[in-house]
Amino acid sequence: MAEIQPVIAPQQEDGSNIVPETTVQEALTEPPPITEQEVGEYREQDRFLPIANVSRIMKQSVPSTAKIAKDAKECVQECVSEFISFITSEAAEKCHMEKRKTIGGEDILYAMATLGFENYAETLKIHLAKLRQHQATGSSSHPHSGHGEDA
Repeated sequence: MAEIQPVIAPQQEDGSNIVPETTVQEALTEPPPITEQEVGEYREQDRFLPIANVSRIMKQSVPSTAKIAKDAKECVQECVSEFISFITSEAAEKCHMEKRKTIGGEDILYAMATLGFENYAETLKIHLAKLRQHQATGSSSHPHSGHGEDA
C-alpha cells in the first residue's frame, strides 16, 4: 500500500529546522471523511457490478438444482465490487508513482501480490499470457472474432 512520505522541513544556516506552522498542520490533518450525503449521491448501479452478471457467475458455480437467495447475490455483488476497487486502487497508485496513466494487466497482478493475493495472481498470470497470445494470433486474421459481431 501507500507509504507515507515524511515532510522535510527547510533548514536555517545554523542547521536548525524552520517548520512553517501550516506545513505541520497539513501533514497531520487528514482529509474530511465522506459524508452520508456524498455516499448517497452515488447510485447503487454506479458503485456495483450488475446483479444479473453476479447472479449468472454464481449460478455457474453451484449445481443447477441449487437456489441462491437475493441477499446472498447482493452480498457477493457488493464484495466483488469492493474487491475490484481495492485492487484497482493499488494498481492505480503504482501507475501514478511511475507517472503512467494506463493501468495494465501487470499492474493488476502486482497489486494483487502486494495486497496478499499471490495465489490468485499466479493463476491470472497464466490467463493474461493466454489472452495476449490469443489477441496476437486472432486479431490479425479475425478482428471481431469472439465478440458476437457479424463481419
